[in-house]
Amino acid sequence: MPLTPLDIHNKEFSRRLRGYDEDEVNEFLDQVIKDYEIVIRENKELHNQMMSIQERLDHFVHIEETLSKTIIVAQEAADEVKNNAKKEAQLIIKESEKNADRIINESLSKSRKIAMEVEELKKQASIYRTRFRTLVEAQLELLSQDGWEALESSNDSRNTREANEVY
Repeated sequence: MPLTPLDIHNKEFSRRLRGYDEDEVNEFLDQVIKDYEIVIRENKELHNQMMSIQERLDHFVHIEETLSKTIIVAQEAADEVKNNAKKEAQLIIKESEKNADRIINESLSKSRKIAMEVEELKKQASIYRTRFRTLVEAQLELLSQDGWEALESSNDSRNTREANEVY
């Protein structure tokens, strides 16, 4: 058990012959008491400061732990968001590919339909052309027959007569 200033103050020394000067010893003990009280006070203050610092250190350690946990949770959340974004992107790509395939198939179908319509129109144009050629050839054949010459000569003589009558 450590000495207290009171222990020092109450300390009694036995007396002997040719001993120390009692007043000097008492003065010295008084000085030791004062110094010891100062040391004890400083020790208490340092102890209180140490406790305060320890409390702050504990607080900061707690904050550090909380921040570490928060960072871990944030990292996990970021990873989850990243994974979800990748999955969503893959779904969008698959959907886009399906739509692209559907559009391509529809376009091919329309293209085939148009090609068939073009072929049908070509056939109809060919048939029309053939019929028109046949009609024109028949009309030319009619014009080249002998009966038209007789009409022309009778028309020529009528035109001449009419012209003579007019003058």
